[in-house]
Amino acid sequence: MTHVRTRLRQLRIDGRTFVWRAEIHHVQGSADCHRCVRLRVWGAGKTSQALQADLLSVAWPAPWGACATDGAYPASADVRAVISYALKHEWQPERQGGTFVLSEYEHAAGFSLPAFLLTDRLRTPESADPTLRVIQVYERRHRG
Repeated sequence: MTHVRTRLRQLRIDGRTFVWRAEIHHVQGSADCHRCVRLRVWGAGKTSQALQADLLSVAWPAPWGACATDGAYPASADVRAVISYALKHEWQPERQGGTFVLSEYEHAAGFSLPAFLLTDRLRTPESADPTLRVIQVYERRHRG
C-alpha cells in the first residue's frame, strides 16, 4: 500500500471546523488497478468518532499503469459533500471513539461524486469489482 499526502487539512461547514486527510491507495480489479483515496475526517478532535470513506477514482479508460498515473484526489467540494452526506446519515462527530464508515454496501446507491465512487474493496478484497463499476460509470456518461 502506498501512503502519500497525509497532511491534515481543515474545512469549515456551518461554523464548525472539520479536520481531514486523504491517503492514496490502489485496489485491484478484474482488468486493472485503480486509485483509491481513503478519506478520514474528524469533527471534534482526534479522539472523536472519525468518518471514513474509501473513494474509488472513476478515471477511465485508465492509462497503462493507471496506479501510477491517475491523479484523482478529493477537492474541498468533494470532502464537503462527503461530510454533509455522513451527517445526514447518522455520523456523530462529537461521539468519542470509533469510526463511521461510508460503505459501498450501505451508501453507494444514495451517494455520488463526479470523480469518485464509494468502494469497500480497500477494506474487503472480495467486495464488488472496481473495474466493472468504473466501466459502468464511463458507459453511462458517454451514451449518445
